[in-house]
Amino acid sequence: MNVLMNTAAALTMSSLEISDLVESRHDNVKVTIERLAARGVIQLPALQEVRNHIGQIVSVYPLEKRDSYVVVAQLSPEFTARLVDRWQELEAKQGPVLPQTMAQALRMAAEQAEHIEVQEAQLREAAPKVEYVDRYVAANGAKGFRQVAKLLNANEPDFRLFLQEKKIMYRLGNEWTAYQNHIDAGRFVVKTGVATRNEHAFSTTKFTPKGVEWIAGEWAKHQVAQKVVAA
Repeated sequence: MNVLMNTAAALTMSSLEISDLVESRHDNVKVTIERLAARGVIQLPALQEVRNHIGQIVSVYPLEKRDSYVVVAQLSPEFTARLVDRWQELEAKQGPVLPQTMAQALRMAAEQAEHIEVQEAQLREAAPKVEYVDRYVAANGAKGFRQVAKLLNANEPDFRLFLQEKKIMYRLGNEWTAYQNHIDAGRFVVKTGVATRNEHAFSTTKFTPKGVEWIAGEWAKHQVAQKVVAA
């Protein structure tokens, strides 16, 4: 399937491949692109014709990296990680695009220097947080949702939505519990008992130290993906 184009100006991904990644109809993806472009959120590229997996000629929109993230965030944000992985795979296969003029070479050098500075700044900012989480994991036991959200400096509604969308936790009755695969992996512990005051049975799911360490990494990756979409 001819879905990837590499030019001196930009590397693009077609709306057809995006529809495959997010498991959505191609016409729905194209409508989303057109709506976002009409609102000025992304650029509307010219349609191109490619052959799909059964040899049919279809019209597709070739999207640059930034706009592809915006489209996926609008369609199916839970597939953002899949899109990130796919871009890394495609870029690794394509290799670097060599500058054709002195102006392009200077611009590329400036962009690379800026990218390195941003990465170094992000690492400096993240270092104290990572160290704090490591100390916490080494010294503490299981903690509840709010304690972990506070530890990660996460907004509680956003953090809860993240846990739901990633199939990590769900509501069972009036309680939040973890999916069994995460309990089996040792990331959560379920504590049950009976309240002495009213003999009411209760069940509480808490993050284990291993779970805190794991969710800190997953939350960090989620925030990076959100920043990429917003950039």
